[in-house]
Amino acid sequence: MGKNGYFRLINGENSTSIRLIPPKEGGRPLHINDVIEYMTMKDYACDLPALRRAVEASAAEETTFVIDQNKRYPERECYKLTIEPDKMRASARFYAASEGAEELTADEIVHDLEAKGIVNGVKRDAIEAYVQDREYCEDILLAEGEPPVQGKDACIEYRFNTDKKARPTLKEDGSVDFFHLNILNHCAKGDVLAILHPEEPGTDGSDIFGGRIRPADVKTMSLKYGKNIEKSEDGMTLTSMVDGHVELVESQVFVSDMLIVENVDNATGNIEYEGSVQVNGNVATNFSVKAHGDIIVNGVVEGAQLQADGNIVIARGMNGMGKGSLYAKGNIIAKFLENATAQADGYVASESILHSKIMAGSEVNVDGKRGFITGGRVSAAGGINVKTLGSEMGADTVVEVGADPKVKARIAQLEKQIEEDTKTLKTVQPVLTAAMQKIKQGVKMSPDQVKQIQALNVTAQQKSAALKAGEAELQELKEQAGSTTEAQIKVRGMVYPGTKICIDDVSMTVQKALHYCRFVKERGDVKMAPL
Repeated sequence: MGKNGYFRLINGENSTSIRLIPPKEGGRPLHINDVIEYMTMKDYACDLPALRRAVEASAAEETTFVIDQNKRYPERECYKLTIEPDKMRASARFYAASEGAEELTADEIVHDLEAKGIVNGVKRDAIEAYVQDREYCEDILLAEGEPPVQGKDACIEYRFNTDKKARPTLKEDGSVDFFHLNILNHCAKGDVLAILHPEEPGTDGSDIFGGRIRPADVKTMSLKYGKNIEKSEDGMTLTSMVDGHVELVESQVFVSDMLIVENVDNATGNIEYEGSVQVNGNVATNFSVKAHGDIIVNGVVEGAQLQADGNIVIARGMNGMGKGSLYAKGNIIAKFLENATAQADGYVASESILHSKIMAGSEVNVDGKRGFITGGRVSAAGGINVKTLGSEMGADTVVEVGADPKVKARIAQLEKQIEEDTKTLKTVQPVLTAAMQKIKQGVKMSPDQVKQIQALNVTAQQKSAALKAGEAELQELKEQAGSTTEAQIKVRGMVYPGTKICIDDVSMTVQKALHYCRFVKERGDVKMAPL
């Protein structure tokens, strides 16, 4: 094993010199910084350029350099101690004793560390190894603290699918399988729904001075749940008490036992249910279904109103007759949508959309053999995917992506309200100003006039406050709606002329038939790009 180059003082009768020893068997040559550091520590002075040349020469052969013509006392072996800022490690760089002077013993080194307060993690074996085979001008780890053992955060293992982004299955023939959607989590009585794996606290560590180092705090969790669920005695497991449908809503596990009816018509009347609703047949015109879970209709929906806190699934589609509407906080999936209004906070999926008003918080996907959007207005914040867009007959068709449709609707509502409030204030303010002038002039008013002025003043204050709040919200929503978006419209078939394409705040009308393309926003305009 190689030995590094080092140096040793020689104390003569009439001078003090330094012997520079070259490395052996591949060791590192002596570095000038080590010599300067030692001489600074011992308060020696010399010709530094000459010393540097001598150190460089010592890489090849032993060299002696005269420091001064003064006689000095011999220097015992010493070291420079370095303690890392986190107090977890202490290293020493040892310097040889003067020729003939004493060397440090292992006990002396240990006692010296203790005197400096280093009492934990002292590496006695490393110190003994150094004393047996001294290696100078080399950092040697003398003490090392014990780092803390970090704990583990608590976590919850859910035994059901918590991903609500499932999509309808596309069959080989191009049609959509609306009976295998994989978006409902059915559970049976006795099923384990969730398991809490508790936190594991860490173990304290300590630095080389014996100071305690605490591990990072671990995250605790608890099982949150609604009705139809039983919690184990140890609080670690949730079990379903009924056959039903399980879902995770804002970290809480809910189980809804589903209401099943054959049809929604005169026999049932309107339905409002805390859980999910399954209609095996049809939903007739002018009836409504409201559910805090999902709504599943195996037949058709006519001019009815469906509202769900979860998803709406209509296996055979909907003909809204111009008055039917759907609203889902989750997703809407229907074989077809015709003359209907549909709004989903998630996505909307269908095989065809005809003369309808559709709004989706994420995407609108029109797949299947037909896969067309004809007439009406279809809006989606994330994007629209369709096979055929528009109509050969020139039906007015508008598709828009980018800003959330709900945000755009709220902007329109605010703009209208601000216009009305401003108009009211312009009417009221002159009357109040004239009344104040009369009061200052000493004109007496009847009690009815006073009441009228007071009422107008209250109205002015209310409208002013509403106007200020409305303008602030409007500005915020416009900034949100105008933000850069990557939303796009993809057409796998044909786009007919006359179709209007809107992305954020810009639009274009298709002038000629296009095939297999997509529409994106580029440099402030709607551009067509290859699919």
